[in-house]
Amino acid sequence: MKRRQFIRSMAAGAATAITLKSSEAEMQEKPSAQPQEFYELRKYTLRNGAGPKLTENFFAQAMIPALNRLGISPVGAFKVDIGPETPTYYLLLPSTSAETLLTVNQRLTKDAEFLRAAAGFWDAPAATPAFIRAESSIFSAFTGWPKLTAPKPGKRVFQLRTYESSGYAAHLKKVEMFNNGEIEIFVRSGLAPVFFGSALTGPLLPNLTYMLTFPDLPTLSANWSKFASDPAWKELSHRPGNTDAEIVSNITNLYLSPLACSQI
Repeated sequence: MKRRQFIRSMAAGAATAITLKSSEAEMQEKPSAQPQEFYELRKYTLRNGAGPKLTENFFAQAMIPALNRLGISPVGAFKVDIGPETPTYYLLLPSTSAETLLTVNQRLTKDAEFLRAAAGFWDAPAATPAFIRAESSIFSAFTGWPKLTAPKPGKRVFQLRTYESSGYAAHLKKVEMFNNGEIEIFVRSGLAPVFFGSALTGPLLPNLTYMLTFPDLPTLSANWSKFASDPAWKELSHRPGNTDAEIVSNITNLYLSPLACSQI
């Protein structure tokens, strides 16, 4: 098979897999009045030194403008402030189409303006790579929060949390908890969601990931305490089948700050 045909067939196969998984998720979750979005979360593990600045310039001057030209907006760009791996940067790409996210890299290679602006990062030589490793996950939005909600402009901190489960039944049960009560308690407690997503591709499957935003860390701490003491949360989380011991096997918690180029 010729190389070009092979690439097309691989892309088509990936798109089909995403479609099947997302359709399955939609059937198993509560219907929503709004169409559900899809998200790609790109993680860049960097080296100290020139790596962070080179990556931020790539985001600001090449990647985010090109994504906007593809209709992907708003794009979030964040650095990890508190977490196990630093320096690490994240890009958050929202779209109403999984296919749009699957074909981003292919379409970027046809964007002459992007290729000019991305020179030095996109085509960095093996001897001096721009990053250690890049990792991508694609998510389908929860029916209980089907659309990304960007905070108002201003100084913010973000919290990125991932809940792994030991199996798909447990994962879907945790998603159901969020859709049927937990998100409502979040909002009431001041835990302001940016997005909730069920992972379709990426590492640590099955998992769900969500992002919250706060004006500062003291508010984050105070509002989580408010959530933990909410009677509705205590009742929901202690129902048989809903406890963390039964449906959550690991939680990853990162604190992020937006880069100057972030649109979220």
